[in-house]
Amino acid sequence: MENYEKAEKDYMAGMKYKDIAEKYGTTINTVKSWKKRYGWNRKEGAHKKEKVCTQNKRVERVAPVQPEDGTKETLQNDELTPEQQMFCIYYSRTFNATQSYLKAYGCNYETALRAGPRLLGNVGVRAEIERLREIKRQQIVVSEEDIVELQMRIAFSDIGNYISFGKTEIETKSGEVIEVNSVDLKESIMTDTQLVRKVSEGKNGISIEVEDRQKAISWLTKYFLMHPEDKYKAEFDRKRAEVKDNSTGEILKNMQTITDILQHPVSNRSIEDFEGVQENE
Repeated sequence: MENYEKAEKDYMAGMKYKDIAEKYGTTINTVKSWKKRYGWNRKEGAHKKEKVCTQNKRVERVAPVQPEDGTKETLQNDELTPEQQMFCIYYSRTFNATQSYLKAYGCNYETALRAGPRLLGNVGVRAEIERLREIKRQQIVVSEEDIVELQMRIAFSDIGNYISFGKTEIETKSGEVIEVNSVDLKESIMTDTQLVRKVSEGKNGISIEVEDRQKAISWLTKYFLMHPEDKYKAEFDRKRAEVKDNSTGEILKNMQTITDILQHPVSNRSIEDFEGVQENE
């Protein structure tokens, strides 16, 4: 069991920050950061492992193992205050100094707008952020399937996932109830924000712009060779690779075959089929 888990039980039992810090050889700031990080709450009680019964055997259901992202060490960095620790964690994930400061310090937006970028100049904070970013860089692995999956999500995205529109009733100044058109944005936590390109507010209200669906569809069409011209080009490239020498005659012969197919396209016909017809003639 980790120290922060043991410390939580002591905290729930009423032990003070100072005594917990001395017991586990750390600082009061670290203990406070544990409380904030892991949501210690004496009113709700300590976090417990859920027990389930399977085939008359009592087993413990534990949380899945998460990849090590370096945040545990950040919360144990005694050179930073608890707020600075949380700022480093938020910033390493969002790269937004204002929002990170806002979340870590719980201040107003104007203060965060000034203090957030300034905090990046702190040597200790900057070093911790770089350490977290390096860990993230080492863990990032993007495969071909990931790119295809993203393009498919864009291509088949639904605007209804981001807004809801319809009719709503409002009361006028005269007390009359009338029905008007309404458009409402859905909460960001309920939407796939990775597909949102821009959200802006102007004189006509709030507008949202998602990634280009048609561009994603075109990309997928080429990737899966859905367009006839793409199929013919793939056939041509394969045929050209089969030519053992670069003699002019061989190259011209293959070029002529491709030209004839493009001029007289037939569904599901390959180069071999066309060459077979030529030989029979």
